[in-house]
This record gives sequence, structure tokens and C-alpha cells, in this order.
Amino acid sequence: MENESKIETPQTENKMGTMPVGKLLVQISLPMMISMLVQALYNIVDSIFVARISENALTAVSLAFPIQNLMISMAVGTGVGINALLSMRLGQKDSHAVSQTALHGILLTFFSYVIFLVIGFTVPRFYFERQTDVQEIIEYGVSYLRICTVVSFGLFGAITFERLLQSTGRTILSMISQIAGALTNIVLDPIMIFGLAGFPALGIAGAAWATVIGQIVALIVSLLLNLKKNTDINFSIKNFSFSWQIIGDIYKVGVPSILLGSVGSILTYLLNMILGTFSTTAIAVYGIYFKLQSFVFMPVFGLNNGIVPIVAYNYGAKYKERITKSIKLCAIAAISIMLFGLAVFEIFPKALLGMFAPTEEMLKIGIPALRIIALHFPVAAVCITFTSVFQALGRGLLSMIASFIRQIFALLPAAWLLSLTGNVNNIWWAFIIAEGASLTACMLAMISVYKKQIKTL
Repeated sequence: MENESKIETPQTENKMGTMPVGKLLVQISLPMMISMLVQALYNIVDSIFVARISENALTAVSLAFPIQNLMISMAVGTGVGINALLSMRLGQKDSHAVSQTALHGILLTFFSYVIFLVIGFTVPRFYFERQTDVQEIIEYGVSYLRICTVVSFGLFGAITFERLLQSTGRTILSMISQIAGALTNIVLDPIMIFGLAGFPALGIAGAAWATVIGQIVALIVSLLLNLKKNTDINFSIKNFSFSWQIIGDIYKVGVPSILLGSVGSILTYLLNMILGTFSTTAIAVYGIYFKLQSFVFMPVFGLNNGIVPIVAYNYGAKYKERITKSIKLCAIAAISIMLFGLAVFEIFPKALLGMFAPTEEMLKIGIPALRIIALHFPVAAVCITFTSVFQALGRGLLSMIASFIRQIFALLPAAWLLSLTGNVNNIWWAFIIAEGASLTACMLAMISVYKKQIKTL
């Protein structure tokens, strides 16, 4: 067995091939985890302020989530493809290919934004009218979603440039960018929603403007940090040479990740439809759950985002021992975080819901919802770790298949069948059923990937 401390490598090799794995995972993942915690915090703060407008405003934001998630999926999926390919090229010591990957990624980011610019002008009203006949919710939703989509260039640009920093091991700089955007959003939320410090009260539109302005700040900061600090990438367009091969390599990993996130949007949309047959309050509860669970899931995603460049780099460099150790350490840390989250949801559900000005009906639905859904957290930790490994090894299709099994073939049918009982609280058990199916698929896929790609190194 290969001893990672005795691997002889050139002195100029990137730290992802030389630094002890435990220390490297902490150094790369911790900034991502902190920044994603801040991201989760501002998502929760955003909803806390919106809930002060009315429950209908909170429901509108919940209904808007699938489209917002679709945007994030497009941006993050493309970023995952860039991250995996760029890290692999770093491991292969191909500096020209590194820069070409980055420049092609920036081009793809621009075209992604154009798609949602068009959607923002054409889709929102039709989208909300298909989900509810409550006119106030429709008007709130159209106002909020149109701003978030039309001005989404900040979201797309920030995610891409942050991924470029992450893929070259500069996660502290990525953290600075994300925190700058998140803090901007948090500060502007009450000012723009309620009209403080001389600003007009914009209501739910103020929440949307606070979000997009925060994203633009993150874009500016991440762009400047890349240009000034990211010496592994040459951003000069003089070196750009368009290549369908590079785009194909990015989307080989990126498209499955995009589809994986898009399936989540479809799931949320259809689940909202199922919950809507009971009440709009049930939709609001599901939206609150999604905001709260992000405070547990986001650090795990940050942790797993950290192992993508580590595994990809060491796979390119053929350091098997470093790959396996990274996976083990990441899985242990992810499960530990999820167990903590499970404990909080089980012990303090009423306090968590209390942040959103809940009605008695919301508490009646929400308390059992949080306690039941949280049971799947530790299992989800394992699945998230394995899907990140699949992405790092260029096997993003496996991540997509596991997600389809969980959300389309398990969660939705289970939720629909359980809704037929006439008790909204039974629907939440669908999450437990789906996560069990996902774990089975991920375990089988991981065994296959290990035998074919890792064990043979």
C-alpha cells in the first residue's frame, strides 16, 4: 500500500498532491463550510423577514423556490464540471488546458444567464397561476421571481468565479467572496423590505433586490480575487481557442449535476402541488423546512465540495491512497454534522418554527414535519459524499441516476400515496423511504466505481 507521506513529487506540485489528506481536507473544506453556513443563514434571515409581511408572502417565496433552484442548479452544475476538469488538468500539470477550461467555463456562464433572462420576462405569471388561485400569492410571487431571474447575472458569475478559486485550492478567497455577498443580503433585507434608513418600503420586491445585489457583490469580489490572486489560471482572452471538446468535457460532469438539481426543482414543484391540496400553510411549512435544513446540509455540501478537487487532482496524479483516505474522512465528518442537525430538529422544532411568525396551524403541521423529515439526515450524508466522489471522477451520470431513484421513483410516488391517507403529516415519511432507496443505489455505484477506477490505480 502506498504511503502518502513518502510519495516523491516535484517541489512545484500543487498542495492537493502533497499536503497530508486530513489537513488538506480541513484547509480546503472549512472555508467552504463557513461560507455555506453564512449562505444558509442569509436564506433563513430572508424568509424570517418575508414572514413578517404575511404568510402569503412566505408561501409565494416557497413556490418560487423551484425556479430559483433551477438557476442555482444550472450555475452549480456547470461549476462542478469546471471544477472537476480544471482540477484534473492541474493534477496532470497542463497549465494551458487549465486556462482553457476556465475561459470556456466563463463563456458557458454567460449563456446560462441569457436563458434565465428570457425566462424572467416570460414565465413567472404563468408559473404561479398554475400553482394557486390566491391572487395575493400570485402577485407577490411574480414580483419576487421576476427580479431574481432577470438580474441573475450576479448569481451565475459569482458561482463560476468562486468555483475557479476552489478548484485551484484557494477556498479562503472563495469564502471571502461568498461572505461578502451574504452579508450584503442580510444587511439590505430589512432596509429594503420595510423601508429603513430612508429607503422606500419595497415589501417582497425588496427581498428580491437584496438577494440580487448581494449576488452582484459576490461576483465583483470573486472576479477581482481571481484576477489578482489566482496565479494558476491565465485569464487573457488572447489565449482563448474555442473547443467543443472542452465544453463536452465540462458538461460530461456538469450536465448530470444540472439535471440532478433540476430534478429537485421538479420534485419541489410537484410536492407543492400535493401539499396544496391540503392548504397553503402546508406549502409554507415545506418552504420553512427547506430553509432550515440548509443550515445542516450546506456545511455538508461545503465539505463535499472540498473533496471534489482533492479527489480529482489525486485521480489525475494516480495517488490511490490519498483518494480513499479523503473519502473516508469526508464521510465521517458529514455523518457527524448530520447527527447534530438531527438532534436539533428533534429537540427544538417549535423554537425553529418560532422564527417565522407561525400561526397555530403552521405549528400543528410544522412540528411533526421537522421531526419526521430530519430522520433521513445521517443517511443523506453518505449519499452526498458518494455523489461528490462520482463527480470528481468524471462519473456525474451516477449522481444523476441516484437522484432520479430518490426523487422521481421513490419520494414523489411515496408522497402521493401517503397523501391519499388524508393526513398531511404522513407525507413527510416519504423522505425516509426515498433516502433508503438512494443509499442502496449509491452503495452499489460506489462499489463499482472503486473496483473500476480507484482500486486499479
